[in-house]
Order: sequence, then structure tokens, then C-alpha cells
Amino acid sequence: SDDPARTITGATQERWLIDGWRRSHALWNVVPQQVTFSERRLDLNAQAKLSMDAWDGYRASRQRVLAGARAAGLDNLMVLTGDVHVGYAFDIKADFGDPASKTVGTEIVATSIASGKDGADKPANWDTYTKANPHLKFYNGRRGYVTVDLGTESARADFKTVTAVTTPGAPIRTAASFVTEAGDPGLKPA
Repeated sequence: SDDPARTITGATQERWLIDGWRRSHALWNVVPQQVTFSERRLDLNAQAKLSMDAWDGYRASRQRVLAGARAAGLDNLMVLTGDVHVGYAFDIKADFGDPASKTVGTEIVATSIASGKDGADKPANWDTYTKANPHLKFYNGRRGYVTVDLGTESARADFKTVTAVTTPGAPIRTAASFVTEAGDPGLKPA
């Protein structure tokens, strides 16, 4: 996963993204994509297992992208992710191995609408994941969606879930809400 030749985007798309950031005048620099960008340690071991089906399998690629964002002077980086069937909210760290390192952006991961049956507010690995990943600010296994409102002073994410997709008419609720202030990356409960 640390081999510099490995790339999740391909060299052309990686350059396109970083070049776009250099030209960006956007208040919010949003990267919509499919797999978890932030580090996700799967256990509490010193050399933790990581998902090779995410950016953790391409750590050198992730570091190049983050270095490109930093070199472009990018503010307000927000990665929007899907395809993992749970809801996550992460602070993106300059160095995931150091919890005190600078927060350089936020990642919002939407759960699936119906895949995986009903899910649970606290999946079986909830304690392990929340202890192993101090930059993980929210983890929920229920089905639903996320709304993200990008404002001039802040961005707000609301995680909407249902108690059961196997029960018609199950009520929807807001499981958690977070705000990221413009110019101050990092998630705060709303």
C-alpha cells in the first residue's frame, strides 16, 4: 500500500485533480468519490489491518493528493464518499498516524439506502473502530442518506437513518449532524 507506483486514480486523473485545485476559486473544494479516503484502522494492533479496497490500499497516492491540495493552498477540502454501507464522518489528518497532526479537511461517508438489511446504530466493530481511529467522529450502521449544505460560513452534514428497511414506513431520524466552518477544517457536532 505504500508503493509510490500504486495509484487509485491513475496518474492522469491525479494530475487533473491537483491542477484543478491550483485554479480553483471555490469556497468549498468537494471531491465526490466511491471509497473511504481517510485512514480506517480495522483493529487495535500497532500494525493495524487496513482495507485494501479503499485509499488505505494506496497510501502513497493519498499522500500525493493531500500534498497537492497543500501545495495549491487549498482551503475547505471536503471528500464525499459512498459505497461502504455505513455512515462515517472523519477529520482528514495531515498524518493519520499522529492524532495531534493538522486537520486538513473533512470526509462525509454516506451509507447505503437499503443494502445489508437494517444495520445497527453501533455495529459489532464500533468500539474497535472508534478507539483505533481518533479522527473518526461518527460511525453508524443504519441505512439512509446524508444531506450536505454548503454555506458561505460553514458546511453542515445531517446523517438521516431509518430503524428498518425491512419494515415499510419506518420513520426517518437524524442520527447526527456536524458542521465544518470555512477556514477551520474539522467536524464539530451541530
